Amino acid sequence: MTERIKKLRDQSLNAVNRISPERALLITEFYKSDIVREVSIPVQRALSFKYLLENKEICINDGEIIVGERGPAPKATPTYPEICLHSLDDLKKLDTRPKVSYRVNEETRRIYRETIIPFWQGKSNRDRLMNQMFPEWIDAYKAGVFTEFQEQRAPGHTVCGSKIYRKGMLDLKKEIKQAIEDLDFLNDREAFDKREELKAMDITAGAIIGYAERHAEKLLKLARAEKDESRKHELEKMAEIC
Repeated sequence: MTERIKKLRDQSLNAVNRISPERALLITEFYKSDIVREVSIPVQRALSFKYLLENKEICINDGEIIVGERGPAPKATPTYPEICLHSLDDLKKLDTRPKVSYRVNEETRRIYRETIIPFWQGKSNRDRLMNQMFPEWIDAYKAGVFTEFQEQRAPGHTVCGSKIYRKGMLDLKKEIKQAIEDLDFLNDREAFDKREELKAMDITAGAIIGYAERHAEKLLKLARAEKDESRKHELEKMAEIC
């Protein structure tokens, strides 16, 4: 094991699981904005993704050469209030349960109490889903006949097949542009819906490009301040790749 890997491994093992309110705050800010009422649902979701990637903190840890931390720090776990809204009691349980706990500090509790919960109460996917189920189904669910079925979390499955590895985002944007141009609005009743989905895909691809560029900018900033020539070269190479 190299010294670099040992340090990064120790950093990961020693980091404490905690709930980060960053994503919940950003997604709430976006859905409070006026633009939400002006666009289709697919475009809404794409723009919310874009807003997240434009505003989330970029985390680059000392010594790492593969970047892309999901939260503002190692093991800082984001939440998805639009999918499933955590109550204050949920946060308390996460903080105190003996197995796989997540620290929840007072500031995070305050943010949930004052901002996240008031906005998302009754609006999350889980709330809407549960409100449409038959009483018999709810009874069976509460009795444990079946348990969590992704109503509590965002799916983490990879889509796009191998295409995302064989092509870049610019290639995908070109394909999307061509697909929009090929739509037949006179004869295809679904043309408008298809266009909105394609527009959302284009926004999403652009957001990913922008996110990579944000990483490149931060890497170059770190490189300019780096005294160690070897690490400076690594940072510059990482920025080039991004």
